[in-house]
Amino acid sequence: MPIVVNLDVMLARRKMSLTELSNRIGITLANLSILKSGKAKAVRFSTLEDICKILDCQPGDLLEYMEEEAFQKLMNRP
Repeated sequence: MPIVVNLDVMLARRKMSLTELSNRIGITLANLSILKSGKAKAVRFSTLEDICKILDCQPGDLLEYMEEEAFQKLMNRP
């Protein structure tokens, strides 16, 4: 049962690029890309705090629990 990362949604709402976020919080673009793609295995609370501060959002705006079936449907997998 996956945790879905909605970083791309929040970036779009704030009209901010991943590069700009990377520069503002001091995290490499590569590491933010891994987080955005949902391939990250962990995220530090300090990183989550920095992202929330810059994007003016709550952790729940960025992270979402989804049942496996709903996740597969979202990913267009049978």
